[in-house]
Amino acid sequence: MRITKKHRVDLLRSVWLFEQCSQRELDLLQSAATDLEVPAGKLLTTQGEYGREFVVIVEGKAVVTRDGTEIAVLGPGSFFGEMSLLDGQPRTATVTTTERTRVLVLTTPAFNGVVATMPSVDRKMLIVLAGRLRDIETKYVPADERQTRSDIG
Repeated sequence: MRITKKHRVDLLRSVWLFEQCSQRELDLLQSAATDLEVPAGKLLTTQGEYGREFVVIVEGKAVVTRDGTEIAVLGPGSFFGEMSLLDGQPRTATVTTTERTRVLVLTTPAFNGVVATMPSVDRKMLIVLAGRLRDIETKYVPADERQTRSDIG
């Protein structure tokens, strides 16, 4: 059974990377995504391999491991691979389903097609990323070091 367009949009809306996107932009993103059902024990990503897709778990569960150590269990509404949409760098963890799992997958080529059609998606994601970076900097970089950085940037 396929998930509805509304559910797909709601799932994407809950992803921090897309939080600034309009309804129209989310509609386009959801239409570019693929709904898949995968069996238990399926590798969804492998640490060290280059990322080419972003995944939202619709139902089911998956375990996240880094260097063989379990670091998280993902369930419905959880997502991973969002940075791969932007940089295509190697995965920092392995994600494996632990039961039959339904996922929504947005590949890099599909995402690039969305951005080519509606460039505002890219801009809104940059705004969100900049906000997250500022929050991290405020939390973890000493004030005197932040002042030095703002003098050059």
